[in-house]
Amino acid sequence: MKLRGPAVLLAATLLTLPATPASAAGTTSANLATNPGFEEGLTGWTCSAAQAVSSPVHGGARALQATPQGGDLARCQQTVTVRPNTAYQLSAWVQGAYVFLGATGTGVNASTWGAPGGQWSQLRTSFTTGASTTSVTIHVNGWYGQGAYHADDVVLDGPGGEPDTQAPSVPGNVAVGGATAATLDVSWSAATDNVGVARYEVSRDNGAPATVSGTRHTATGLTAKTSYSFRVRACDAAGNCSAYSAPVTGTTTDDTTPPTGDIRYAPYIDITMPTPSLAGTASATGVKNYTLAFALGDSSGCNPAWGGTIPIADLRIVDDVKALQAQGGQVVVATGGAMGPYLEHVCGSAAALAGAYKKVLDTVGTNHLDVDVEASIDVNKVNTALKQLQSERGTVVSYTLRVQGQDYGVDPFSLQILQDAAAKGLDVIVNPMLMNFGYTGNWGDAMIAAAQATLGQMKGVWPAKSDAQLKRMLGVTPMIGKNDTGMTTTQADARKLLAWANANRIGFIGFWSVGRDNGGCPDGRVSPTCSGIAQSSHEFTNIFKGFTG
Repeated sequence: MKLRGPAVLLAATLLTLPATPASAAGTTSANLATNPGFEEGLTGWTCSAAQAVSSPVHGGARALQATPQGGDLARCQQTVTVRPNTAYQLSAWVQGAYVFLGATGTGVNASTWGAPGGQWSQLRTSFTTGASTTSVTIHVNGWYGQGAYHADDVVLDGPGGEPDTQAPSVPGNVAVGGATAATLDVSWSAATDNVGVARYEVSRDNGAPATVSGTRHTATGLTAKTSYSFRVRACDAAGNCSAYSAPVTGTTTDDTTPPTGDIRYAPYIDITMPTPSLAGTASATGVKNYTLAFALGDSSGCNPAWGGTIPIADLRIVDDVKALQAQGGQVVVATGGAMGPYLEHVCGSAAALAGAYKKVLDTVGTNHLDVDVEASIDVNKVNTALKQLQSERGTVVSYTLRVQGQDYGVDPFSLQILQDAAAKGLDVIVNPMLMNFGYTGNWGDAMIAAAQATLGQMKGVWPAKSDAQLKRMLGVTPMIGKNDTGMTTTQADARKLLAWANANRIGFIGFWSVGRDNGGCPDGRVSPTCSGIAQSSHEFTNIFKGFTG
């Protein structure tokens, strides 16, 4: 991760900070910040790693204390309604090694910083709103690895915006899908508003609404084989809400659905690459489910991005997912992998990690999450976040794990992950990576032996479960063609593994990866865009399509 130091930021601030303008004539200045002295805790603020404390304070009885953790800067922010073409001054009293104060919005990007240490010091900056600016977000945050900072008596000085009395439009295209025995997925088109939509409210069977930030909601805790009705309305920050949409109805499935839900075969696709497309591959092969790799933390920390660089709501990716779902398909979101930064690393708490998981699941409209562990993680934090996710929305969770050897199964650290998951009551699919491990004899037989050894480990983790139940909890994921460390998964090896999987009625099959499933480089080299062996296009996708579960 490449980070700019505070000194560089200060130089940029001094170069770009506008001269302090006077407020527009004929207006009344006032502090527009809500709960500016944190006397009501964090009310009105959205914060990470923060709390209101009684000491030290600059004024009143309380102040903000926030502690940056990992890639999280411990930011506190709130959005304030302002007037276009108007001057504002922003200030705050702060303590800490490095503390930043700023405001962002349409045409607005003002910031300043200081390093006051243990003494209260006032930070000040100013800005003039643009012709279309109706709100700004003010924020205060610390810096990586610099310990806790304190802030108090935040002031946004200037005239308030005109009262907003206009309600958003009614959300359109409300639909229900993704049924399991206990959950239903509700989606809709974004509403519009003169200032901006702040939230959506989803009412089930005319009951009290659930509040949602995006355009998807998973209703959990439902009864199997039961119909439910949903209505959606949009609300803005001023409390104006649209009328509810017309009701739509969905029905949950029966309660005999296997642990993987409706997804039992989902090959991996590197979604950061522009090709192949999900919808195009589905049309060519008839395979409708895929695992999207990988959702990682972006440069700001605990915020999911594809590959750590592509925004999670990137239209190429989201539109491709929607096109796949329109064909009756669905996706699994994979986090982790061989590269970082892992969300599991940069999210400083279980709650923050659960929030990041929810964001990416809601963005692509699925309730299936795969955590691919190829590096050390905080096992307790990750399993706590996954348990929260599963308890709140019934999320199907799989762990894709490293294999130590054909006669051993997954490695010791992976086994610890499963033991902790079992202790927390977290239901998981165990998905050993049948690739890149030491073996003797035939590679197809070695992959099967590793899967069987993993089943033996699972029996020790979940001793009360039957052999049939454990097999339904098992997935397998080979690497097609040439593997990174020398072995080669041929078409014959794939068919051998498939026959074993069908005979044992395991729960899931995947493979790495759809982008390699072609004969573009039959020369034995390892490539992300071809298998390295002679094959027809989509040959492995079609072989594993024979998985019957």
